Amino acid sequence: MNLIERAPRTLFFTGKGGVGKTSVACATAIALAGLGRRVLLVSTDPASNLDEVLETPLGPEPRPVAGVPFLFALNIDPEAAAHAYRERMVGPFRGVLPDAAVRSIEEQLSGACTVEIAAFDEFSKLLGDATATANFDHVVFDTAPTGHTLRLLELPAAWAGFLEGTAGGTSCLGPLAGLKAQQSLYDASRTALVDSSRTVLVLVSRAEHAALREAERTRLELAELGITRQELVVNGIFQASDLADPIALAMQRRGDEALAAMPLGLRELLRTDLPLLPFGLVGIDALRNLLAKPAAHAPVQMRPIPEAAPVSIGRLSDLVPELEATGHGVILTMGKGGVGKTTVAVAIAVELARRGHKVRLTTTDPAAHVAQALGGAVEGIRVSRIDPVAETRAYSDEVMRTAGANLDEAGRALLAEDLRSPCTEEISVFRAFARPVDEGTHGFVVIDTAPTGHTLLLLDAAESYHREVLRKAGSAPEEVRRLLPRLRDPSFTKILLVTLPEATPVHEAAQLQKDLARADIFPFAWVVNQSLTPLSVSDPVLVRRRANEGRYQREVCDLARRVALVPWFQQSGDERLDLVAGPSSQTAPNDFLPQRESATP
Repeated sequence: MNLIERAPRTLFFTGKGGVGKTSVACATAIALAGLGRRVLLVSTDPASNLDEVLETPLGPEPRPVAGVPFLFALNIDPEAAAHAYRERMVGPFRGVLPDAAVRSIEEQLSGACTVEIAAFDEFSKLLGDATATANFDHVVFDTAPTGHTLRLLELPAAWAGFLEGTAGGTSCLGPLAGLKAQQSLYDASRTALVDSSRTVLVLVSRAEHAALREAERTRLELAELGITRQELVVNGIFQASDLADPIALAMQRRGDEALAAMPLGLRELLRTDLPLLPFGLVGIDALRNLLAKPAAHAPVQMRPIPEAAPVSIGRLSDLVPELEATGHGVILTMGKGGVGKTTVAVAIAVELARRGHKVRLTTTDPAAHVAQALGGAVEGIRVSRIDPVAETRAYSDEVMRTAGANLDEAGRALLAEDLRSPCTEEISVFRAFARPVDEGTHGFVVIDTAPTGHTLLLLDAAESYHREVLRKAGSAPEEVRRLLPRLRDPSFTKILLVTLPEATPVHEAAQLQKDLARADIFPFAWVVNQSLTPLSVSDPVLVRRRANEGRYQREVCDLARRVALVPWFQQSGDERLDLVAGPSSQTAPNDFLPQRESATP
């Protein structure tokens, strides 16, 4: 019995950026509709490319998908949902509370938690209200609620009416009394999520160590919250067909090694393996082919890929002189999980150290292993890690010691509960993040940031962050107060957006660029990682995939002021030493990587 045959009414697909969860969710929905079942496909991803993949314009209401009878789809826009959510929370207080109090609530509702809870609010209507999807046999969600969202909903203070009028009557989610009205809907949604007869959560991964580790972390986190019916889809498994192609053999070997080292918890799940296909998964024909048996892949007639016009992209090494020009500062590698930002951060740090600079290399990603990627001590590099658990504990202790000092027993209990919110972790990491940034005044600091974006989305409303700190702790460290101006200073902070030459990673990076722009922060350069473009390949799958990269490289060039390209490396770890030096012996002639002639403003 396969995933389609055992599918319950509700399916959630989740995974790191770039693993193909949208493609797998779409293919599953199309397959279920092909059995004559009415299916609703829902995306909650802020960088959703569901319209592109299905080749159907979508909106917030269900629309029929062209060419697939019985399939309907919709996009939940988290930003629009957050705007509506804020107005619903704040509206009843206009004209009742002083204007200053209303503005304070609006600021508190401008952070990342509100966007997340607003999106959950929208799909709770689809999950918890049976009448909303009564006309469908299956509801397929592309992007499941994170453990972060679900923990927000577990805070009992959110449903406690007695909090009204107290100092803790508001939170990062706004007036707690306003949330009480949603209690029954949220309860019904949580009940549906943990009901294994109604819901399955599908972890989508790649045959890569990092993606499988992230899938295991998600499995554990959601299992602790009661979501025990989980399955695993390993997408993009590559089997070499040209045994004379060293790149193909190396790629298969790397995937085999990752699967052999799969965490034990994932091994216990029902598992579906999907092959790496030679074409992009855009359009109904391609998506139908994803879940087909291997023998069915060959006869599918895919659209021809036109010859790509030359794209002028430089090497990562071309960026280094400008990165080091001031002799100090902060370099941030950002991007979704799985795109190789840790590798790029390590490579930049190694090159700066080789040039004689003192470098601090650190990460805000709890799943990152910068020390492992570095492969041992390197002269001139000091490695550290921001531990979210330790930082949260230290911050909570500080708040209880200061802001909680003059509260009565009930007030301290309320404050302690408020500090159990995941938003406290965000603030704690934010504060810890400010410390290494401060060190950039007298040396180089290379920071590998967390893939979730929660921490840096707080920059979307620095005033909200400061209000939250002042509400709890009464003060913010000086390095925190200077953080936003420093991140906005292009001579001090240089952000490298790391992506892959594929649709989803490029579009998610583009959305991240927009998020940063709202805080007046602009990337220094984009890095297109793991590219086949500069390599000599003969395996048919890889040849076609290489041809498909051109369109996404052109998209990046339209979005970025500077672009660097990093080839796929045969040996994991080679990137640390080689990617800043340009193509290695495995690459094709240097003509594949011409120097970028001009920057796009």
